[in-house]
Amino acid sequence: MQYSTKAQSLTPSLTLAITAKAKELKDKGLDVVGFGAGEPDFNTPQNIIDAATKAMNEGKTKYTPASGINELKDAVAEKLLAENGLKYAREQVIISTGGKQCLANAFEALLNEGDEVLIATPYWVSYPDLVTLSGGKSVFLDTKEENSYKITVEVLEAQATARSKVLVINSPNNPTGTIYTREELAEIAEFCRKRDIFIISDEMYEKLIYGDEKHVSIASLSDDAYSRTLVVGGFSKSYAMTGWRLGYAAGPKELVKLMGSIQSHTTSNPTSFVQYAAVEALKGSQDSISKMNAEFAKRRDYMVERTMGIEGLSCIYPKGAFYVMMDVRKLMGKTYKGKTVKDSLDFSAFLLEDYLVAVVPGVAFGLEGFVRLSYATSMANIGKGFDRISEFVSLFE
Repeated sequence: MQYSTKAQSLTPSLTLAITAKAKELKDKGLDVVGFGAGEPDFNTPQNIIDAATKAMNEGKTKYTPASGINELKDAVAEKLLAENGLKYAREQVIISTGGKQCLANAFEALLNEGDEVLIATPYWVSYPDLVTLSGGKSVFLDTKEENSYKITVEVLEAQATARSKVLVINSPNNPTGTIYTREELAEIAEFCRKRDIFIISDEMYEKLIYGDEKHVSIASLSDDAYSRTLVVGGFSKSYAMTGWRLGYAAGPKELVKLMGSIQSHTTSNPTSFVQYAAVEALKGSQDSISKMNAEFAKRRDYMVERTMGIEGLSCIYPKGAFYVMMDVRKLMGKTYKGKTVKDSLDFSAFLLEDYLVAVVPGVAFGLEGFVRLSYATSMANIGKGFDRISEFVSLFE
């Protein structure tokens, strides 16, 4: 049997692999500290749970239109207008089984064989494989530390080609937590206008921002940017709804129509009662977001402080999302218990095996010499984990 070469070329998600390994060790009764999971440790707010229960009790458990119910499309459009300054008609909005499916639908609808997708390094682990499955080619942009690993026009000029069709923007960024300013986005939008490049703006972490930073959607900057951008968002991070699997996208009517057609032949509609719960998430109380953010900010500050306090370690300072990219480059090439630590995979493997701390190797995000830690876990776990990391690093020679 000859299987699909595209499917065979995919790389398993290292984040899911690390989480699975940590769970396996926990199931054996071991005290594992997991910094791998990209999901809030808070439960879904009660008003959202109640809305789902109410929908089920009312019999809203049947098929819905493949692209989502009108009530939720309208709620998403209202949110995008009020919070992002973006006006979309119902026909410009699609509801999908998570932001990941929105991205998959979009790449399928946009790409022909060999079309290039420009992706900044470091990147969310699924972008390249979604592009591959859609027949496209990922071009990884060489971002620089001095620019906080963000895309610049200089980088785009150096690496874009005649086949470059789509640019992916992710702000706040997973894994770095960096945020693009209005001025930075305006320059990128102008470059895309000149080169006729479409933009996918992944804004999944838009509500997880700390301090005085503000989220800006690139689609809001000009009529041209609006016409060539697909905005992708969801409920997993902001409303602690990771397991509910629901996301949305808004953009050009024809693109959204194609995405809906693709979805109708793959998953069909997102879960019916989850959509009604999401209406409550958008239109009900938003108090849970500020409470989560306040706690995440405390954890962020503590994790950064602990990182900077360990000799040989530093980090990229995150302004959003809930990750710290720990810089372990100074430890590469050193030995640990007689074994050479060659890369982030070695660092992560030794740390998990001997100290039961799960982190994600930077190579998963295209940034070797780093590991990603999620602070979507309790302060007690963070403290315990860093005590172990400190002891682990002290043994490097």
